[in-house]
Amino acid sequence: MYSKEELLSKSNAELQGIASELGAHFKSRSTKEELAYAILDQQAAEGAKAPTTKRKRVRISAKKEDRVYSVTGKDGENFDVLKNQAKGPVVQESSLFKEDDKKQEETTASTKRRTRKTVKAVQEDPVSSEQETATNEKVENIETSKVSRVAEALNEASDVLHSEEQTQPEEILPDLVPEAAFEPNEPKAGDEDDENSALLAKLQAKIQAHNETMEPKNIAENNDAAVPNMSQASMTQVWEGDPGDGTDFITVVDIPIEDQGAVPNFDMFDRPTTPMATSAYLPVNNPVVNKAKYDFADLITANGVLEVMPDGYGFLRSSDYNYLSSPDDVYVAANQIKRYGLKTGDVVLCHVRPPHDGEKYFPLTSIDKINGRTPSEVRDRIPFEHLTPLFPDTKFELCGDRETTNLSTRVVDLFSPIGKGQRALIVAQPKTGKTILMKSIANAIAANHPEAYLMMLLIDERPEEVTDMKRTVNAEVVASTFDEPAERHVKIAGIVLEKAKRMVECGHDVVIFLDSITRLARAYNTVSPASGKVLTGGVDANALQKPKRFFGAARNIEGGGSLTIIATALIDTGSKMDEVIFEEFKGTGNMELQLDRSLSNKRIFPAVNLVASSTRRDDLLQDKTTLDRMWILRKYISDMNPIEAMNSIHDRMVHTRNNEEFLLSMND
Repeated sequence: MYSKEELLSKSNAELQGIASELGAHFKSRSTKEELAYAILDQQAAEGAKAPTTKRKRVRISAKKEDRVYSVTGKDGENFDVLKNQAKGPVVQESSLFKEDDKKQEETTASTKRRTRKTVKAVQEDPVSSEQETATNEKVENIETSKVSRVAEALNEASDVLHSEEQTQPEEILPDLVPEAAFEPNEPKAGDEDDENSALLAKLQAKIQAHNETMEPKNIAENNDAAVPNMSQASMTQVWEGDPGDGTDFITVVDIPIEDQGAVPNFDMFDRPTTPMATSAYLPVNNPVVNKAKYDFADLITANGVLEVMPDGYGFLRSSDYNYLSSPDDVYVAANQIKRYGLKTGDVVLCHVRPPHDGEKYFPLTSIDKINGRTPSEVRDRIPFEHLTPLFPDTKFELCGDRETTNLSTRVVDLFSPIGKGQRALIVAQPKTGKTILMKSIANAIAANHPEAYLMMLLIDERPEEVTDMKRTVNAEVVASTFDEPAERHVKIAGIVLEKAKRMVECGHDVVIFLDSITRLARAYNTVSPASGKVLTGGVDANALQKPKRFFGAARNIEGGGSLTIIATALIDTGSKMDEVIFEEFKGTGNMELQLDRSLSNKRIFPAVNLVASSTRRDDLLQDKTTLDRMWILRKYISDMNPIEAMNSIHDRMVHTRNNEEFLLSMND
């Protein structure tokens, strides 16, 4: 029988020869693998036709100790169960004649010599069985005077049993070798008989010496005393006077005991391979008080404007980074946003904890104020879109503080008053002083109306203008310079508007100064996707929707709160897009202040076109006396050009301290 590996190791010529011998079918151009598989198939077919006989299983039985059963009296003694006979021995009666005693001793001696015979051999011996039958018939009439001999016989039998059990060595079964399992077991009888005869001779000498010492004691004792001696000897299986010379115990294998902990092993460099037990230094157990770690959970306070992400969680943005993402942002979980009803633009005053391992931001732990209100009050607020808008009926006083009062604020306060909730549009040409005018108005409102919250939003502005605004204007300045992308302009404007709406929902008065709405519309036009409809100047039809929403959010709310937006619009820049944007916002505002380039060129400031500047429903903002005098003043300057009107008003205002004194001097 060939295996696949053997066949593949041979050459093609050898495989073809083997295949032809077995009668396998193959082609002359067959490869080595095809020849090997053909030979294997032919072998399998022949094996199926003539199946081989199965090898019989060999039972391996444990070799047990041989026992010798002797019958000397009426009942036979079984040495296997003699240990368990603790209640009392079987009384063995001696014969009446000495010849019978001699025969009995000869039988006992012959029994000791035949220690390796089996029980079957004893049973098949007819001579011994006849002798035992005759002995049993003669021993029926026993004399009671020979009780001592009975005890002696019992002791002798127990000693023989004990010696035979102890002289049997424990057999160590070797590991089974498969080839050796099929060899016939031929024990070496000669060696075993020599060892057994020498061992039996030594045991007989020991038993005889023991019997000679114990015979006087057995004669003196009665029959009742013999029974416990036998039971004690049979149970303990150790007789008195045991020499302990090793004859009762045969050592088979001596296994040394080595304590690895006490005796270390050493390598070739005399280094211990097992570590030695060294006594460790035990310091004095001083009571150490574990100080509790300081809890920073409710210690650090933070505030910012919330920006909710599409996934539900949010961050508190800081105005120091213009409400853009920064390392100082505070993480707000989604469940906290739902619990407190937070929206994008909410100003949150809260407590935070330091970030743990793996965390990047400071997480929010508790909220103290939302838009200056308690969380319970904010939860029931009305959305900004559902609030009722009204005409502005409360005027922003621009001339109350002498430090912030100048000619620009007096002209605006008299000809184009600004109320809470006003949607004001400052139409200006380049280099007409619109930025300086907005700065003066912002400082005047901040000085006279501390309850109002002012935000200066600068879109696509010059960096130096941003720095000047932050240093001179008493308001929150949020800026995005012209070197930043349009997406950042749009994002900043959206966050500022959302913040203003949330504050108005809570009843605050908010004022936003936007410079300029034209540049914001350009940014929305750049960011918005193309709708396919393009207006004059390249303005997309849907691009102006969000700037209109921003400018249209200004309103006076019924019941408290207002949002005022003062935005600038650029004209005469040479861009057709700016003209289109201005025309879109021209009719949306309820207050318009126009600046004239001709006035600024003659260094007449403020360069305000008094004839074209006005406020809708100014009767709600000024008293009746002021309205009557303004009617007369407007009729007086209606036929003048912007330069003549501004020169006449400018000369009279310079010589008066305030607008009330100016109106009283009109009759002069």
